[in-house]
Order: sequence, then C-alpha cells, then structure tokens
Amino acid sequence: MKRVIISIIIIAAVLAGIMFILNKNKAKVEQETAIVAQKNAAVAVRIDTAQNQQMSLAYQSNGTFMPKQEVTVAAETGGRVVRVLVDEGSRVSAGQTLAVVEGDKLNVGVANAQAAYDNAQATLQRYESALSTGGVTQQQVDQMRLQFENAKNNLKSAKLNAGDVTIKTSVGGIVNARKIEPGAYVSPGTPAFDIVNVSTLKLRVNVDEKNVATLRVGQQVEVLVSVYADKKFSGRITFIAPKSDGSLNFPVEIEIANNPNNELRAGMYGTAVFGGEGSASVLVIPRTAFVGSISDNRVFVLKNGKAIEIKVMAGRSFGDLIEVTSGLQAGDQVIISGQINLLDQSPVEVIK
Repeated sequence: MKRVIISIIIIAAVLAGIMFILNKNKAKVEQETAIVAQKNAAVAVRIDTAQNQQMSLAYQSNGTFMPKQEVTVAAETGGRVVRVLVDEGSRVSAGQTLAVVEGDKLNVGVANAQAAYDNAQATLQRYESALSTGGVTQQQVDQMRLQFENAKNNLKSAKLNAGDVTIKTSVGGIVNARKIEPGAYVSPGTPAFDIVNVSTLKLRVNVDEKNVATLRVGQQVEVLVSVYADKKFSGRITFIAPKSDGSLNFPVEIEIANNPNNELRAGMYGTAVFGGEGSASVLVIPRTAFVGSISDNRVFVLKNGKAIEIKVMAGRSFGDLIEVTSGLQAGDQVIISGQINLLDQSPVEVIK
C-alpha cells in the first residue's frame, strides 16, 4: 500500500512539472508573438531630409524639332505623268513646276471651247447688227448674249484645267518624298510630293505652371541639341498655350532659324533652356516624397516613429528635386518610399 502511495505522489509531481514547463513556454511564445505583431504593425519606409541647396535658376524642357512648313503637293487633274522634274532632296521654290501630266485631251477641250466661244461671239455681233434694222427682236439678242457668256465661261474653265497639267508647289523647301514616277496615272488629289521647309524649325516643349508665368511671346531662349553638344542655338518663343494639359503643363512653341548648312533637321531631339544663369538657395525635397502628383502638395514627415501627413506648397522643379516654399523646414525628415501603405499617424520603421 505504501508503495502505491509513493508511485501516485511521484506521478503527480511529474505531471505538475510538465504543466509548469508548458505554461512557461506558452507565456514565452505569447510574449514573442506580441513583439512580432508590434513590429509587423509598423510600415517599412525610406526617408530623406529637406535641406537648403544652391540651385540654378535655369529651367529646361525637352522636345522634338518640327519643320515650320510641311505640305503634300497633289495632282489637280487626272492623267498620265509624262515627266518628273525633281528628285528627293532637291531644293524647290514656291511656284516651281515639279512634274508634267499628259494634257492632250485637255488641249482638245480648250480648242473646242475656243471654237464655241468664237461662234457665239460672231453670232452675237450679227444679232446686234440685225436688231437695228428690225431683223431680230431684243429677246433674241438677249438670249444670244447669254449663250455668248456661257461660251466665254466654258473657255476660261477649259484653260484653267489645261493649266493644271503641271504639278506645282506653293511653298519652297526640300523634297522629302517623291510619290510618283513617269508613266504613272494620277487622279485629282493624288499625293505627288512631300515638301519640307527647314530653313526655320519649331521646337514644341511643355512647361509646368510654376515656370510658365515667367515666359513671354518674343522672349529669346537658348536651345541645345543632343547631336551637337558643342553648339548652341538661339530661338524665340512664338506661342504659349492659354490652357494646360491634364498634367498642368503648358505647351510652348519656340522658333529657331537654321544655319546655312541646315544642320538642324526635323525630328531631332532638342532642349530649351529658360531663365538666367544665376542661382539661389532654396529648400528642396526629392520628387518621390510627394503623395500622388506634385500638384497634390502632400507629403509624410517622420515624427516620433510615426508618419505625419502635412500640406506643403511646391515651387519650381529642379529635375529630381522640388522646391518647397511653405510647410517644411530644413532638417525635416520626409518619407520617400512606402507611402502607398501609410495613413496619417501610421507607425513606421525606417529601412536603409
């Protein structure tokens, strides 16, 4: 009996020990889980510091050169192309004949219209002479005069059509494309030549609302061309859009006179440089610090381990840096990544 009691006591002690260990491990696990949960509640972010920097006041915007004039010359009458007088790359002047279309049928039309005109004119003269003697009535003379006017108009129309046997250009420039060959048949409106005038080019760029207010039509602008790194060109602002696009950018058009060698070509990449050569100390933050677009003027600032959403006023753009005119001070730490997961007062964890 005594042995049974001892066995029961030993088993109870073992069970008590096991329960004690299990409870201790459970408390430790719960504590570790709470720590992990607390860490996981914090959003991982990267930060940068708002600081005053000496920034150039020049503002740059990129665009593509376009010809001042670009037209497609088309045939004005149908017929077979007899001769093509220019090739691609040829320089042409306004009014120059570029091609000749067969005009035999048109010349026949002019001859017929001329014969009808001569006949109507002679008949009208006879009627007018006969009117004085009473041989015809005034009504007959009026009808013949109407026939004469019709014949005269038909002759003018036939001569105009006959004149269209030559294809001429209305602008001067360089033949960029020749679309017809001798022997081809053209109809009225058939494209024949593309003429491009590159003696003057246009550079169209977009300027944001912070900088467009300083621009004026007629203002001189320095223009850089990527393929001519050692040369600078001068342009003049000819157009500033009265309305911005969806990104609050305003299209601005700059006219640049080409040099005698026509080194500038339509389609080249150009950069317009607005503003002076001076510099100023401005408070800037990275462009990536803004929540949404820059025009929303919202950023998150790190304070006491939390993300605080504040309203700022964005100024000029300096590439990847944006001027802040109000809402921040030098030394403020702004969040530059991870904002998509943030709300105001969200706890954050800074990562490198």
